[in-house]
Amino acid sequence: MPYLSGAAVLLLCLVVSGECWKHGHRVRRWTGTAETQKHSTSVAKKPPDVTKSRKTKTEHLLKVDDHDFTMRPAFGGPAIPVGVDVQVESLDSISEVDMDFTMTLYLRHYWKDERLSFSSSTNKSMTFDGRLVKKIWVPDVFFVHSKRSFIHDTTTDNIMLRVFPDGHVLYSLRVTVTAACNMDFSRFPLDSQTCSLELESYAYTDEDLMLYWKSGDESLSTDDRISLSQFLIQKFHTTSRLAFYSSTGWYNRLYINFTLRRHIFFFLLQTYFPATLMVMLSWVSFWIDRRAVPARVSLGITTVLTMSTIITGVNASMPRVSYIKAVDIYLWVSFVFVFLSVLEYAAVNYLSTVQDRRERKMRERARSQSLPCTCSISHTRTMTMMDGTYSEADTNSLAGYTEEPMVQEEPDEKHHVPEKSEHMVVHLSMSSESAGIKKRKSLRALSIIQNTHAIDKYSRMIFPGSYIFFNLIYWSVYC
Repeated sequence: MPYLSGAAVLLLCLVVSGECWKHGHRVRRWTGTAETQKHSTSVAKKPPDVTKSRKTKTEHLLKVDDHDFTMRPAFGGPAIPVGVDVQVESLDSISEVDMDFTMTLYLRHYWKDERLSFSSSTNKSMTFDGRLVKKIWVPDVFFVHSKRSFIHDTTTDNIMLRVFPDGHVLYSLRVTVTAACNMDFSRFPLDSQTCSLELESYAYTDEDLMLYWKSGDESLSTDDRISLSQFLIQKFHTTSRLAFYSSTGWYNRLYINFTLRRHIFFFLLQTYFPATLMVMLSWVSFWIDRRAVPARVSLGITTVLTMSTIITGVNASMPRVSYIKAVDIYLWVSFVFVFLSVLEYAAVNYLSTVQDRRERKMRERARSQSLPCTCSISHTRTMTMMDGTYSEADTNSLAGYTEEPMVQEEPDEKHHVPEKSEHMVVHLSMSSESAGIKKRKSLRALSIIQNTHAIDKYSRMIFPGSYIFFNLIYWSVYC
């Protein structure tokens, strides 16, 4: 019995120790699995957002949330100086009709804001884009007399902000602006125009903000490739002055001035040369026979209408100014020359008609005085010959006849009267006319010389001479 009880106790101890070992083994297995899962989870987890932590660090470094940036730096103290420099990228267009110009430029501002200062061991600046601009103070510079302007936003807003450790700030943006330019066209197209782009603070007077050119005249730089189709850019320069508004006070204003000189060659080809040719074409009528009415009238009307078209085309591309331009003087004087050539032919035609009527009356009077010598010839035949319907052969055949009076013959001898008696009568009728009239009738082959009026002869010299004299005065005054 004692042996059985001891065996039972031993068996019980072995069972208890076995259960303890199994339980400990299960605990160790679960703990090891949990640690393995925890380790694998920590490995698979994403690393921290460096950008986000950097942003938090930057905001803390610039102390953006610690200050009120709605107020200017050193608020309540002296005016904060803001330096400006400009780089002109392009001068896009000049419009005479709208009297404006379009320019694309890089506008940069320089100032110091101690609220943005930060400590740096390397003394390097930090650069930001336009998103930080909305959180800090920047100068409120605008373009005076601007019609349209915008900041480029492709592919993002073209704005750059650079902050230095000591608090100095560089603020740069790319702008295209269309501004008004008061142009003087009194010498157009031989003119030069001076335009200016004006910069000024909108809210801060000179007591709060002092705008100035950062490097004087060197604050303005231009691209050497800038060119315009109609203008030659002579120079760019900068100026500054104070502007006064009766309601708000004095403001600092900066000026970007540039001078443009117009190219004349285009207008020589399109305006001056055609107008000169039309005037010269109108002079051709002085060499055309005055009896060629359709030729001279059509030539005069054509030149007048062409000059009207040239004047209309030039004025269509120009603003409706109330003063006279240089091109108007040239075109209207040319138009007057063309119009006078038409009036010249009207005067020639009228005076020639009056002269012909007077000569016709004189011939009729001379013929009426010579009618008694034609008693032996029928009246109809005599008047027909006196009206000039006889031929040159009939006229030449009268050379052998004298101016002796006709003798009345007997009735029975009438059949002996030669056939040239009619020619004799014509010769006797013409004998009362002057010798000059007979010469003009015998030289009808030289009709151009005979039918050229004295006004045409003088016009061939007066018109070209006057127009050349006008051109000399015009180009010496405006060039």
